[in-house]
Amino acid sequence: MKKTDIGGQAVIEGVMMRSEKGTALVVRRSDGSLAKEFHHQRTRYKKGSFPTWPVVHGVYAFFKALSDGMSITTRAAELLGEEEAEEPSKFEKWLAKRFNKSAMDVMKWIAIFLAAVLAIALFFLLPIGVVSLLELIFGKMSPVWSAVVQGLVRLVIFLLYIFGISRIKDIKRVFMYHGAEHKTIACYEAELPMTPENAAKCTRLHPRCGTNYLFLTMAVSIVVTTVVSALCTLIPGFSVWHDASKLNSFLFRLARIVLILPIAGISYEVLKAAAKRDNLVCRIARAPGLALQHLTTQEPTEDMLEVAIASFELALHPPKGDLEFDTKAEKPAEPQKPAEPKPESDPEEPKPDESAKASEEAKGEVGA
Repeated sequence: MKKTDIGGQAVIEGVMMRSEKGTALVVRRSDGSLAKEFHHQRTRYKKGSFPTWPVVHGVYAFFKALSDGMSITTRAAELLGEEEAEEPSKFEKWLAKRFNKSAMDVMKWIAIFLAAVLAIALFFLLPIGVVSLLELIFGKMSPVWSAVVQGLVRLVIFLLYIFGISRIKDIKRVFMYHGAEHKTIACYEAELPMTPENAAKCTRLHPRCGTNYLFLTMAVSIVVTTVVSALCTLIPGFSVWHDASKLNSFLFRLARIVLILPIAGISYEVLKAAAKRDNLVCRIARAPGLALQHLTTQEPTEDMLEVAIASFELALHPPKGDLEFDTKAEKPAEPQKPAEPKPESDPEEPKPDESAKASEEAKGEVGA
């Protein structure tokens, strides 16, 4: 069985595949054609350098996934070709001028910032609020139990979020492309000919999926925050400081937000290890994420598999230079209108071509 490090992401009506050489993106346009792009990897870190260290590499990968994911999603919407690009608003033009970047780039970073704020509110501040409410009802919790309860609340919110968005029609299509991405990689690893028919027979669950990573992040966060809280209680005077005021208790909980970075790095390393090995511990580690993929992936159609295979092949055998799809030159075909009947020519009046031909013949006769 082959193994590949190529991974991907489902986007609007398309699939992105990333290899060590670069990133491929293929989108099914509104006219049915395929828009293909490939961009070579520009930044390469030397083995042994700080960004390649264990755990640290996971943190880099986490932020890169956030940034690239937003850019690729935006580009996929442009390649779709359903409508002409709208004129930037006055506010977007002001932002572009203020930050000396395109309006699209500025809005992308604003979207990432808002998503981060929402994530912190949902997965950190809300669990803290739930614990505070429970403490009002049942009394003060120890830092260890507080960490456990917050982790469980965070996990429930995550599962409800995934279940909720999986019921949205447009998101369901993205999840179908997600399934196509997984089936394509599984088809390659099974050493089958890369055809939609063969890919359709393969599993849509994959151990290196981002769904596994998100679930592992939730699980690791429960373990890490619980251990840190338990260790803090061993510090002389910590309990007195923690219980001295609600502010101290709240600050301690907020301080655990800083643990997002090491948690992201540790989860990444666990994901890689669990995907490469097949022992009992690794199977247990990836089982919840694989089960969750029954929600985040759906059975794709044959044309979706065609898109995923095209993206995979482009990532596997990239062009020498970057491949850019020109959305201005390649516009979707306009619906064809019925041809209007041409007015019949007057039989007594020669057509322009016939008149020119007759003139040439006349000249020929004169010359003879």
